[in-house]
Amino acid sequence: MRAAETAGADALLLTHGADVRYLSGFTGSSGAIALLGGRATLFTDGRYANQAKAEAKGLRVVIDKRPPEIQAVEWLASSGATQCAFDAGITSVASLERMKKALPQPLRRGFFLPTEGLVARLRQIKDDDEVARLRRAAAIGCGLFAMVLEYVTSSATELQVAAQLEFMARLAGAEAMSFETIVAGGERSALPHGRATSARLPAQGFVTLDFGVLLDGYCSDMTRTVHLGRATEQEWEVYHSVLEAQQAAIAAVAAGVRCADVDEAARSVLRRAGLEKEFAHSTGHGVGLEIHEGPRIAAAQEQILEAGMIITIEPGAYLSGSPGGSALKPDAMAAGRSRVASSRSRRVHPVEKGFGVRIEDMLLVTRSGCEVLTAASSRDWMEL
Repeated sequence: MRAAETAGADALLLTHGADVRYLSGFTGSSGAIALLGGRATLFTDGRYANQAKAEAKGLRVVIDKRPPEIQAVEWLASSGATQCAFDAGITSVASLERMKKALPQPLRRGFFLPTEGLVARLRQIKDDDEVARLRRAAAIGCGLFAMVLEYVTSSATELQVAAQLEFMARLAGAEAMSFETIVAGGERSALPHGRATSARLPAQGFVTLDFGVLLDGYCSDMTRTVHLGRATEQEWEVYHSVLEAQQAAIAAVAAGVRCADVDEAARSVLRRAGLEKEFAHSTGHGVGLEIHEGPRIAAAQEQILEAGMIITIEPGAYLSGSPGGSALKPDAMAAGRSRVASSRSRRVHPVEKGFGVRIEDMLLVTRSGCEVLTAASSRDWMEL
């Protein structure tokens, strides 16, 4: 509420599910919280009467058949609120118009004060209970990766692997997947968000698995890329360049560090390897009640990391195929697989068939560095 007052409002309206849950504990799909003068009231409908009273302890609960945001606006107006802060980054134009119509005519002009991320910024710093929940969710993810590997074969389709992984997630206690599972094999591994399809996994090529579970309301997120069959030198080099970039970014994480500097730590490694143009997304993001939260780990992001944030580090490289493409330069080919050559000696050239690599871990930011929550799952090179 202090943040709303700083913005110039005497009331605050929250309608986003994650924000409502964060402040009240209420997990229903329809709810709104209104704050005014030190009073907080949760509005919902009859479907959640018992659930709201059990979960939203310490809050006054109002049950009505009307939409909760309309209930909340009418209560604020009748309680003497003069200006109400709301999250303009989440509220649709249509919803805002409906809320305005619920006000008495004299209040409609100037009553709503647009702000953005008042509660989302609070959610970026996790308390001990939240860290424990996220740690458990991450642990389940690590266990799933180890178990699903036996199903990653050239006789399986992407959908079959995704289905097996999601089935095992439920058996492990997950409420749901935290996002649509990505299983992308062969040339489809070059798609950063290649959702699982009926395509069969390749006899020889990369398979990217990007998945997470929802546990106690909190999300996990991890990505591993494995190779079926014997890899080319090009594939081996790209994988290890991405791995080196990820490790450089992880080493840069600590409270007090700019998000842009963590991103640059990964990007500089890929730049030296000739892969910067093949890395088309940000290096990471926050994780919590939602799979994508602040902060954003990307170029030009001036936000400073703080202890208690939980983020992902997930650089990647996605190469499009080109007919007649060559493999690796002779000097890199000579380096062989007996060692991980310096990224300065790795130069990527066109390939006949496209492929992609992404490696992602969840991290807890600490004052002196970070803790990798998904460390139990190996990032080592795997040829299955």
